[in-house]
Amino acid sequence: MTDAATPCAAARSRWPGRRTTLARQTDAALVLNGTAAERVAMVWQITQALWASAGRPIPDYDRPHMPGRVLRGHRG
Repeated sequence: MTDAATPCAAARSRWPGRRTTLARQTDAALVLNGTAAERVAMVWQITQALWASAGRPIPDYDRPHMPGRVLRGHRG
């Protein structure tokens, strides 16, 4: 770890948080019991908010032109 990363790690160690399961979360009812359409709608809302917070437009490309690459394991 570099000296610059040490203060960040120390700050993160003081962040509030807890480990839980999806079933124990109080707002998990929709996620656990919602329809597929409701779940997709939730993800779409989050996607729009994140792109907006980045100040960038949501990319508009079709599936064959999506960025990415395929990594295959070594067969030997």
